[in-house]
Amino acid sequence: MRTIYDWMLRIEAILAGTFLLIMVAMIFLGGVARMLGHPLNWTIDLATCSFAWGCFLCADIAWRRDTLISIDFLSSRLPPRLSRAIHYLNHVVIAGFLVYVIFAGAWLSWVSRARSFQGIPGVSYSWVTASIVVGGLLLLLTTLLKIARSLREDELLPGDQRLRGR
Repeated sequence: MRTIYDWMLRIEAILAGTFLLIMVAMIFLGGVARMLGHPLNWTIDLATCSFAWGCFLCADIAWRRDTLISIDFLSSRLPPRLSRAIHYLNHVVIAGFLVYVIFAGAWLSWVSRARSFQGIPGVSYSWVTASIVVGGLLLLLTTLLKIARSLREDELLPGDQRLRGR
């Protein structure tokens, strides 16, 4: 199971980088084409779609690596038990929000399936809104794994040592 998860993480990183590179390339191509007098309006639309997918994938990567902004000014000054409780409460709130995001994104993808993306025939707007669902699922998986890891660490470490390294 760990091998599948590691493989998924590598694919996610490659896709995130690819989507961000496509976004930059499309914006650059659109600017050059406009400067030459032949604007390509579809480049901005493709860049927007790539940006949506890239943002959600990069958010999951940052969340997994603990590189998102966090403020522990208050919780670091609390007793260890209360600090741990706040830690778990934060993760439960995040998980609850992500469940909402997944369902709202799925609903949005469903209702926008007939809408064409920026007027491009044959390309559904659901390709963009599906990034909400996929990103939410990945972020929820990461959040649940963080909760499980914290629970394992709390069981293994005695007393006040539980919060060191967080």
